[in-house]
Amino acid sequence: MFEKKSRRAALAGVALLPLVLTACASGSSDSASSEGDSSDSASGEATSGVVLEYGLWDANQLPAYEECAADFTAQTGIGVNIEQIGWDDYWTKVRNGFVTGDGYDVFTSHLAFYPEFVANGQVLAIDDFVSADGVDVNQYHPGLADLWTNPDGERFGLPKDFDTIALFANKKMLDDAGLTAEELSELTWNPEDGGTYEDAIARLTIDENGVRGDEPGFDKDNVAVYGTWMENSGGGDGQTQWSFLAATTGWSHTDGPWSNNYNYDDPGFQATIDWWYSLVEKGYMPSFDIQQGVGWADQLLAGKVAMVPNGSWMTGYLFGQASDIFEPTLVPTPIGPNGERASMYNGLADNIFVGTDHPEEAWQWVSYMGSTDCQDVVASYAVVFPAIPSSTEKAVAAMGDLGIDVSPFYVHIEDGTTFLFPIADKKSQVQELITPAMEEVMSGIKPASSLTEVNEQILSLF
Repeated sequence: MFEKKSRRAALAGVALLPLVLTACASGSSDSASSEGDSSDSASGEATSGVVLEYGLWDANQLPAYEECAADFTAQTGIGVNIEQIGWDDYWTKVRNGFVTGDGYDVFTSHLAFYPEFVANGQVLAIDDFVSADGVDVNQYHPGLADLWTNPDGERFGLPKDFDTIALFANKKMLDDAGLTAEELSELTWNPEDGGTYEDAIARLTIDENGVRGDEPGFDKDNVAVYGTWMENSGGGDGQTQWSFLAATTGWSHTDGPWSNNYNYDDPGFQATIDWWYSLVEKGYMPSFDIQQGVGWADQLLAGKVAMVPNGSWMTGYLFGQASDIFEPTLVPTPIGPNGERASMYNGLADNIFVGTDHPEEAWQWVSYMGSTDCQDVVASYAVVFPAIPSSTEKAVAAMGDLGIDVSPFYVHIEDGTTFLFPIADKKSQVQELITPAMEEVMSGIKPASSLTEVNEQILSLF
């Protein structure tokens, strides 16, 4: 057991931040989704003498969880000190805390990392707590609770929220291009010619002479407005980049949750990536070099790109940025070769540090965040889609009250066209192999067929 060191004093009062559907994306490059100034806040007076340290990376979710923490403290007497820091620094602190013993008692976890925490014995199984308190893990959207169990059936978290993928677009540009809402709602895609999805992307691309990508004389080397954007290579997950396309070919990252059999050698996957890179070659999407260090959301707001796939966590932010040149709208992901749309199904939960001095109190806080009491509060902030269906409905209504139709995200839940975020051990080692390989492909250095050799290297890890 790790030795727990002294706690920080809580700092009260955090300014209300913009409403954003955030926090479920892994490694987003846009500051709106993952970064923010480091903030500490206390939940109120702790009458039990126990103050839990709780960490999260998303500044935009902070106000909602501050309210949850205040309610929790009022009910239990257990204090909660919340620290919010940006994505990269957050995971550094989480990992350092495992080593020093001075980590968070409870922290917001991500499916990309928690299997390693489980394998290393760094987070606490909560099965006995769940059983003792009679928590119904079937109250959440189907599949979400299963994400937080290991192959032996041990449970390490309760779902808090979920996210799916849609296309964020500038309606002004869609209208100027003559693309109707009906056309956009029925876009199709295939890896051979890109279908009507590529047609729309080409139509939305404009060179510096005002010539569109589907018109004679288009200058692919001097583009003023890109039809779509490359948000880095996607690494091995491609959550917002290409996963929603590759999945419609019948491909999956692995053979299922906790499987070590990766499928980057699959012809359908490689054909998808080759098609995606072809958008760069045609001038419809910026090159890997051009997009580095440039936030896609900023480019969308500035009128430099017309339509970009991304996650539901960005909705509030983008719809709050309407201007004379940017009118936000949502478009469903295209229908693929299998006749359906697809979206990665991701969600967050909270893990308890195995070295906490307060496991019982930590569980109470985890349980509260997984309950309707807290998830209804989160819903009212219109920040994420809560994991409990009744709370999800309240969040959808809250977004609707702001004039935002989020059905392009929710259609995946209604139609059952989601697939799970890839959960597997040794994720960091896998990413160390696949990410640079994907970057070479998207830089035009190697074809997607080169990923077969990389897949063999990945399989050799297990």
